[in-house]
Amino acid sequence: MKYAIVEISGRQFWIETGKYYDFNRIPTDLGKQITLNRVLLLNNDGTLLVGQPYLESVKIKGKILEHFRGKKTIVYKMRPKKKTRKKQGHRQDLTRVFIEDIVIN
Repeated sequence: MKYAIVEISGRQFWIETGKYYDFNRIPTDLGKQITLNRVLLLNNDGTLLVGQPYLESVKIKGKILEHFRGKKTIVYKMRPKKKTRKKQGHRQDLTRVFIEDIVIN
């Protein structure tokens, strides 16, 4: 089993080939190839490579499938005994990326 742990959009993701993942909005056109180079860890069929902090020799190739907006989250603030209430919704802009290959130099 080949997988990598990658840092992208301020978070860390467990990445495998042939799957798609939702990241914060990446300002790129649909169908374009992207390269993820902030690889923290790579497991190549039992061989474990750990970066200090990143692995320079490993690149992950992906393809942008779509841009969309996530589920709505409700933010509700209330101050007790003050009759102050504030209800607010938020939808995050997301990008769906299909992981094609993990390349080791």
